[in-house]
Amino acid sequence: MLPNKNKGLLIAFEGLDGAGCSTQTLLLSALLEKQGLKTQTTKEPTNNLIGGLIRGQLTGEWKASPECLQLLFAADRAHHQKREIIPQLKKGYIVICDRYVFSSIAFGSLNIQDREWLEDLNKKFILPDFTFILKVPPKICLARLEKVRYSLELYEEVEKMEKIWKVYEQIAKDFPNVYIIDGERKEEKILSETAKIVKKALKA
Repeated sequence: MLPNKNKGLLIAFEGLDGAGCSTQTLLLSALLEKQGLKTQTTKEPTNNLIGGLIRGQLTGEWKASPECLQLLFAADRAHHQKREIIPQLKKGYIVICDRYVFSSIAFGSLNIQDREWLEDLNKKFILPDFTFILKVPPKICLARLEKVRYSLELYEEVEKMEKIWKVYEQIAKDFPNVYIIDGERKEEKILSETAKIVKKALKA
């Protein structure tokens, strides 16, 4: 993956579905904004055309091969990076993304054994300055999802989630500036830990 050579920082929240990535994305953005920093929150898959196709696959509205799904993720990400992420980074914004490249590698590895292919597919994207992987057991994630969803999606089964988590753990070892964060704590505790890491970098 490519280093971020822009003025702004790129931060990604990762984890299993139900781990709290969306919540922590918004909380960190709000905290940094209060401190006078410019932030932009975003997410993947996006709300653009390709993102809609991806969500249709995840919810079972249509079905294609695992490779096709990952190609769609890459296409959506390419559009996302060009149209939103890079322009905001060039302006000096802190871009906080709810899921990014490592989701493709972790979730994609469930049905695609060739991790090298997954990494090659994403090698032209910017590597986040910080990635926070929220660690929450699959059963707790599923319990959270069942409270807010009418139905579960493609990857939302305990056995699948356990396998996905193992890949996330390996990612944390293989890539720089990837932090595994205890996601079972109160939201404020999680925010305090991630904000401390980001603010330390900003002062450096």
